[in-house]
Amino acid sequence: MLIYKIFRDDEWRALEAAGETNGAPVDLADGYIHFSTATQAAETAAKHFAGAEGLWLLAFEAEALGEALIWEPSRGGALFPHLYRPLRLEEMTWVKPLPLVEGRHQFPAEMV
Repeated sequence: MLIYKIFRDDEWRALEAAGETNGAPVDLADGYIHFSTATQAAETAAKHFAGAEGLWLLAFEAEALGEALIWEPSRGGALFPHLYRPLRLEEMTWVKPLPLVEGRHQFPAEMV
């Protein structure tokens, strides 16, 4: 199953340049990299990235991230994927822009 990470442009460019990352500031503060499932991603964008432009949506195969990926309860008790190690660019399945259209982020059709 694919899981998703939303990055601001500078965070995506840093991952692209370095080949790996410990995540965004919220990830560094929490000690793990936050991901969302397809059904959770829009709420994550609305809650944590409201009105933000220049975002990127990165997709990863959950199974390929290994034992460091742990599903833990978060918003409303729903299980969210959290990665307890650096994220490597080579593990990414795809990356797409996450444009802001009429105040809402428009996710790729394959996620809807």
